[in-house]
Amino acid sequence: MRFGSTVFKMGAAAGLTGALLAAGAAVTAGLLVQDGAPATASAATVATPAPGADGIALAGPHAAAVTVPSSPDAWGGPRTGNEPTLSDRVVHYDIDATLDPVKHGVTGREKLTWRNRSAVPVKSVYLHLYMNAFEGSGSTFFTEKRQRETGFRSGVDTRDGEWGHIALRGVSQGDAQVPWTFVQPDGGPATDHTVVRFDLPTAVAPGASTTFDINFHTQLPRVIARTGYFGTFHLVGQWFPKIGVLELPGERGATAPRWNAHEMHLNSEFYADFGSYDVKLTVPKEYTVGATGERAGAPVEKDGMLTHRFVQGDVHDFAWTADRRTAKPMVDTWTGPGSPEVALTVLYPPEYAASAAPALKAAKDSLTYFSNTLGPYPYKTLTVVIPPYNAEEAGGMEYPTFFTAEGYVNADPDTASRYALDFVTIHEFGHGYFYGLLASNEFEEPMLDEGLNEYWDLRMLRARNQDIHLASPLSRKLGFAPSFKVFEAERLGTPRSDPADALGQNAYDRLQGIGPVYSRTATTMRDLEAHVGKEALEAAFKEYYRRWKFRHPSVADLRETLAEVTGQRAAVEAVFEQQVYRSTRVDDRIATFTSREEVPLPGTRQAGSAWAEDKQTDIDKRVETVRADWKKAHPDAKAGQGPYPYRTEVLLRRQGAAVPQTLRVTFADGSVETVRWDADEKWRKFSWVKPSKAVSAELDPQRRHYLDVSKLDDSRTIEPDASASRRWSLDVAAIFQTLLALIATV
Repeated sequence: MRFGSTVFKMGAAAGLTGALLAAGAAVTAGLLVQDGAPATASAATVATPAPGADGIALAGPHAAAVTVPSSPDAWGGPRTGNEPTLSDRVVHYDIDATLDPVKHGVTGREKLTWRNRSAVPVKSVYLHLYMNAFEGSGSTFFTEKRQRETGFRSGVDTRDGEWGHIALRGVSQGDAQVPWTFVQPDGGPATDHTVVRFDLPTAVAPGASTTFDINFHTQLPRVIARTGYFGTFHLVGQWFPKIGVLELPGERGATAPRWNAHEMHLNSEFYADFGSYDVKLTVPKEYTVGATGERAGAPVEKDGMLTHRFVQGDVHDFAWTADRRTAKPMVDTWTGPGSPEVALTVLYPPEYAASAAPALKAAKDSLTYFSNTLGPYPYKTLTVVIPPYNAEEAGGMEYPTFFTAEGYVNADPDTASRYALDFVTIHEFGHGYFYGLLASNEFEEPMLDEGLNEYWDLRMLRARNQDIHLASPLSRKLGFAPSFKVFEAERLGTPRSDPADALGQNAYDRLQGIGPVYSRTATTMRDLEAHVGKEALEAAFKEYYRRWKFRHPSVADLRETLAEVTGQRAAVEAVFEQQVYRSTRVDDRIATFTSREEVPLPGTRQAGSAWAEDKQTDIDKRVETVRADWKKAHPDAKAGQGPYPYRTEVLLRRQGAAVPQTLRVTFADGSVETVRWDADEKWRKFSWVKPSKAVSAELDPQRRHYLDVSKLDDSRTIEPDASASRRWSLDVAAIFQTLLALIATV
């Protein structure tokens, strides 16, 4: 999902002024911490949810990053490619749904077949009813929104008549009716109905399957937070009853079978078992439909309605769109090593026709990049949806083989709107890997999706030499077209001076919100890459994908794969200890830098049997003479060289985590001294006595540590040099000076 990305927010700011102000805000974001505690209660005040009738527990309300690696056979072990299906399919959904485009409702019949993977009988199952997050102000979603005094993305308010919900109209297991109860696994308000428990008339034996027949009605809200309608446009996401995940011992830290089914939080996303879908969608015949998966046959017409059928295996969700205003779809195909031929479709409204071709190109480029750097794309379709004007809340959301992007009237190259369109398309496609194929738990470990995806997106942008452009078409005509490197911009948008939340924290217990999951994870992974090497880290991520696709890895599984494949376990474990399981400030700096000539000093000395005194006046005359003679003998000598040696001292100070550092000192004669500072200590002084004066000292010359609070205090010069303070390309003062200059001259 596109939510907290720094590089997106900078690129998509409305107009030049908005873009520049957004850049300034990104800088200050690293200095600010929201007041107050997280909206959710602390672990001390929220009890672990009671188990169902079978004694199987629910995951704790504050579950977060896993520290113990999963067992080798977790989720059936690595997929070799020789299995009959890509994933170990746990669930099958057969859904027949009809859209009412006037009342914006979906009436559905669902046949849900679920397999009990555990070794114990299951008497209760848990399902998500995500759409109930929008039924009223008493849901967990709206409670957190109200208590945190924040919006979701654009902060669109839900007005009277615009609420949404999902109503169960009947549930049966075979011939028996199934009673259900709303539960709040995370200790949310009793008025939250996003998780429901079915207490089964017949227990599901170990290894056996059962089928539920569910009649339901979903009322779509006015488009908000990943789903809803606007006019004739309908984005139908999280719209059907979806079963939770039964985790087994050795999977994501579980020591006994447990259900993982969290409430729908303001900032959380999703987690589900892999399975197969067979979905029939009946809509008015003038509506264009796009959905997860492949079409199965031609649409069937009856009474002015068309029934479209889509099927897809080895995915864990299903979403669709229907709109009467959709322009003629743009279609293409893509092929790549190890992947089937992929049919691409871009659905877009007439007002955003300029965005269709760029979105298609970005999607094809993404298929190539992700396939080459992570692994083959295994599906045969990819559908990109550009929502219409006034439906921004529907943009930037991912589902398997299907995602929404952003639309712009103008998408000229090297403009803010084009950058935003490209980035969001790349970002949402990337979720197809980290959210879709790896399918981590986005409630408990959002960094494995949003964070790693953000990092890989920026790698792609870096590889295609695409910078952040803040220009509008007008400003380009005026000759003003600033651009910035993506990782530098991402760094400035993450809390660095006072980070409050570990990267491995869950999605909803966060003091500084969800944004740092994106920016701080991307920056941390970029720093790790700088330390272990770009090729080594890419090889490790390829193995992570190969080993854990279709298997729901944990943070610990990522850690172990990176440590093993890079061969640099100590470096990897240090990063995870400092930044993933904790949140540690990185703040190394050059405290003092001196380089002084060592000339003779006044005082007394023994000369034979007597004592002689070297007076200051005599020493000064002697030094002056020696210097004059040396200059005559060395007419081409550079400043900072002479007959006497120079003592150079650099004092380094550390006010955060111990990270491996390099110090480089350059001298007037062109020589360089480079030393390492790897010790866990608060300060270290380095000194040299050389025949030449020092010119400059630079800490972290390779720019390995973007998490560092400030790069401006990483370098010093002996002589005043303003370029040192200007070299960091996103200095906020420079941005605002440029903005003021533009305002004054236009």
